[in-house]
Amino acid sequence: MKTAVRIVLTAAVLAAAVPVFAQSAQQPLTLDEAVAVTLAENPAMKAAAYEEQAAVQERRAAIGLRMPQISATGAYAYLGKDIGFDFNNLKGPVGDFAGKLMPYIPDPIKPTLVGLLGDLNSTDLFLKLQDRSLGFVGGEVTVPIWLGGKINAANRAARINERTAVEQGLQTRNALISELAERYFGLSLATQVVQVREQVAAGMRRHLDDAVALEKNGMIAQSERLYVEFKLAEAERQLADARLQKQTIASALSNTLGRENDWQPMTALFILDRLEELAYYQDLAEERNPLLNQVALKRRLAEEGVRVQRAEFLPQVAAIGAGSFYNYQVAGFVPRWAVGVGVNIKLFDGLNREYKYSAAKQTVRRVGELENKAGKDISVLVEKLYNQLLNYRNQMTSIDASLAFAEEYLRMKNAAFLEGISSSTDLIDAELNLAGVRTERLQAAYNYDRLLAQLLEAAGVSDEFTAYARRSDARQILFDRK
Repeated sequence: MKTAVRIVLTAAVLAAAVPVFAQSAQQPLTLDEAVAVTLAENPAMKAAAYEEQAAVQERRAAIGLRMPQISATGAYAYLGKDIGFDFNNLKGPVGDFAGKLMPYIPDPIKPTLVGLLGDLNSTDLFLKLQDRSLGFVGGEVTVPIWLGGKINAANRAARINERTAVEQGLQTRNALISELAERYFGLSLATQVVQVREQVAAGMRRHLDDAVALEKNGMIAQSERLYVEFKLAEAERQLADARLQKQTIASALSNTLGRENDWQPMTALFILDRLEELAYYQDLAEERNPLLNQVALKRRLAEEGVRVQRAEFLPQVAAIGAGSFYNYQVAGFVPRWAVGVGVNIKLFDGLNREYKYSAAKQTVRRVGELENKAGKDISVLVEKLYNQLLNYRNQMTSIDASLAFAEEYLRMKNAAFLEGISSSTDLIDAELNLAGVRTERLQAAYNYDRLLAQLLEAAGVSDEFTAYARRSDARQILFDRK
């Protein structure tokens, strides 16, 4: 018997310790810490950083277009034959001519002439200018002088692309902060919903105990006790669903943070008592929204494209120099260096330049229209988000009044039920009504914070979201406190 008692006590101690260990395993995380971790660890931010670095290198590469182009070359060739003048074909005509002159030549000279003709026939009369085997090592320098403005346009385009990469990084950063706000406060909401459901389930268990006692005393009917049992089962099912939802959101938050852990949000849901005027956020969006800035940069890039196509109509001038450092069996009369200036003027290319120039101008007009539309769309989006924020803030006033009524109503129904003058149905309805109001209040605060993050993203100032959460007029919203 004592052994059984010890086993039961040990099991009770372990059961009580499990929640403590589970809570100690949780990693507390403030909103500021969550933003810092996300911006440092999220793969999307790392990819954006690599994109910016690539744009910087492309801009540096464009500077090289102004520099001389220096190249080293080497070659070896084995020709089919030596290069030179072949006089062997003249041996026959010379011999014939000498034969015709022979009768007129004095006899003492004839032997000498015959000897010379014999030496001529036996001699190879090929005058070699270049050996068939040759090679060389040299270099070439090309210096662009004027390319019709292409180099300047290419450098400006590279700087625009670098700035575009920066704006894309800012857009990624702002979007991640909005995603973080949605999931961070989503986990805070889910955690408190679990607590609400736990309170409902605990309240149902107490009501069931009271109903069983009242049924034994004949104060309520069996049907009322069964109704409480039914509502208890329903509350436990809703509690299980809330816990699963919390796990899902916790996994999503870890994905945004770029770190796996059992996170515990420490920054509470909040509502601002004061918000700047709508025009303030619209002005910010017009100036700092990364998407609008990217569209403006695309228009500037299209304008550079027009300049590039216009350069095709202009002459291109470059200075050229070449020299040979080492020669193998190269004839001496071949020059060892050369310098010059080259000019290229394209006269006709089938109207290709004209059509491309016209297409580039149409692209500028198209991007200009898109820029105007994007500006109006962002302004409307800011207004929509701003009005929704005001709506949820106004809802909170009525929800707070409903919460005070629901708490008092539950207290009254519970006292009446214990006195036997109220049914279990009324008590359960009061309990569920309080839980519903608490959940609605949390949901409204969550929607407010989510929309606030989206508003700041549209305005291009997502980095200020944590400062909004720390403002003196930021009112914390908790399920068990007004």
